[in-house]
Amino acid sequence: MSIFKIYTSAKALTDKQDSKFKFFSAGYLVSVMALFFYSFTQVDLSLTLSRASIYQYFEKGFQYIGFFNRSLSALFFVLILLFLFIFYALILFEVSKNKIDRKRLWTIILLTSVILTFSYNAFSYDLFNYIFDAKIFTHYNLNPYLFKPLDFPKDPMLSFMHWTHRTYPYGPVWLGITIPLSFAGLNYFLPTFFLFKILVSASFVGTVIYIKKILNLINPKKALFNVTFFALNPLVLFEVLVSSHNDMPMMFFAILAIYLAIKNKWSLGFIIMILSALTKQVTAFLIIPFVFFRVLTYFKKNFLITTFIKSCLLFSVLGFIYVLTKIEVQPWYFLWIFIFIPLLNLNKTIIIFVNGVIIGLLLRYLPFIYFGNWDGIVINLKLYVTLAVPMLSLLTLAATNLLWKTRK
Repeated sequence: MSIFKIYTSAKALTDKQDSKFKFFSAGYLVSVMALFFYSFTQVDLSLTLSRASIYQYFEKGFQYIGFFNRSLSALFFVLILLFLFIFYALILFEVSKNKIDRKRLWTIILLTSVILTFSYNAFSYDLFNYIFDAKIFTHYNLNPYLFKPLDFPKDPMLSFMHWTHRTYPYGPVWLGITIPLSFAGLNYFLPTFFLFKILVSASFVGTVIYIKKILNLINPKKALFNVTFFALNPLVLFEVLVSSHNDMPMMFFAILAIYLAIKNKWSLGFIIMILSALTKQVTAFLIIPFVFFRVLTYFKKNFLITTFIKSCLLFSVLGFIYVLTKIEVQPWYFLWIFIFIPLLNLNKTIIIFVNGVIIGLLLRYLPFIYFGNWDGIVINLKLYVTLAVPMLSLLTLAATNLLWKTRK
């Protein structure tokens, strides 16, 4: 009888924990769906994604919110961001208590990836530039390093593109990856658009896989939590799965190279790291710790993997700072740093501060969504939210710790 009671109590507790996690994961995925639909409020007024009358009816309704009812659009943006972070935090808490298995976590990651792969690139026009750069080669049979979009004034894509005055700014590897996609799209915009989005989403999934592989080697007990910390973070949702920046393919190569180095496959790892730098140049900074530790292993067989990873993080920060001396900070630049943070021994301070930085960066979009431009008061508002939110997170953490010590 006592064994039966123990079994019944354990089962009831398990069911309660299971239903709680199902609620959190459902809330997270509903928030992801809300982000998916919200992305279409930002479809450029000069762009028609489909000529189907039923689609155009809904598209105009969404565009009306995004362009002509900006206060409502800003409210939706804040609510979506808020609920994403709330359910993200709740899922992290459940994972920290070992109340979720690997299979369920991967289900959420993959569902999120699939949903947002078919979203509109709401917060950046860079994806259009990637498509057009490859198009210069595949359609116009010219070199995008020598020709810019403005050299083709009759091309219909120019009606909704930004940064049409620049030639190709990325490495040849990125061009080599995107040219086949441009050919496969047969010069039709929508298929090419989704092929590019699928590429970036696939690189995200690959990055998560290799972050997990590295964690299995250096910190297996915290692997699931740290993977969740990265893979479900709203920064990844907004900048990778929605906006589809090529920073993720670049960082996929970098993480793969680091994994190969840890497995003592330095030659192949070095080649992959070069591919990363030739995708987008900022990871060239990572070649320095890569070469240093390779020389170290030549003279000494053993080295601290965590020290190697921290060195890569340090040089990513230096690359980030270097870029900021040249151009304005953009939220997706933080991916260069954020991708290494799950490989650390995470604690409450790191988690709160990093997410404070991320919230501040994502809120940089809010003034534009509300005012409809990047000038005037928007410039100062972007700076205020970028600095204020991380500082507020640190103050909140300090106050909480002080209150805890006082009570104790």
